[in-house]
Amino acid sequence: MIYPSSTCRATGAYRGSGPRGRLHRVLAVVLVAAGLSAGCVEREMTIRSNPPGALAYVDGYQIGITPITTPFLYYGNREIRLVKDGCESLKVIQPVRPPWYEVPPLDFVSENLLPGKLRDQQTFDYPLQQQAVVPSDQLLGRAEALRRGTAATPLPGVPGNAPSPQAGPALAAPPVGGQPLYPLPPSAPVAGG
Repeated sequence: MIYPSSTCRATGAYRGSGPRGRLHRVLAVVLVAAGLSAGCVEREMTIRSNPPGALAYVDGYQIGITPITTPFLYYGNREIRLVKDGCESLKVIQPVRPPWYEVPPLDFVSENLLPGKLRDQQTFDYPLQQQAVVPSDQLLGRAEALRRGTAATPLPGVPGNAPSPQAGPALAAPPVGGQPLYPLPPSAPVAGG
């Protein structure tokens, strides 16, 4: 007994053969290739600092040393923090704005229907300030004033570091020669002082 499918195969009259079948296969391949290459937006942000070499954090995650380029998915506000020895740390809320082709409803077309890839490259430059150097004699004078419990002048560039009038009793000197590091009563002598 001969089955119809074997007859079709023997005669070459099965579906997909001939010029019309080849056209369908080519068209299917073209559509699949177009679907795979259609619409894609690559988003990258580059963070640079002056001087370079700062450790960069984006939204609390360490990403590397500046200058650094990293991909991102969403637009909006980003918290960027830069840390470098010898410089003041910098923390910025940086708005990352979408380009015109990423604004709804255009984003649907650019993400899904346009052939090829679009690239959104955003660059942010941040100047870092040199860290203030306090002279050692001024720093030692402040330490001595704090040890005695007297008010001292605040350090420049350091907010809220002056002792408050409501501060508790003076602390004993650091443990040099066995001295304790806890509050002493006003009448207790400090060893070595």
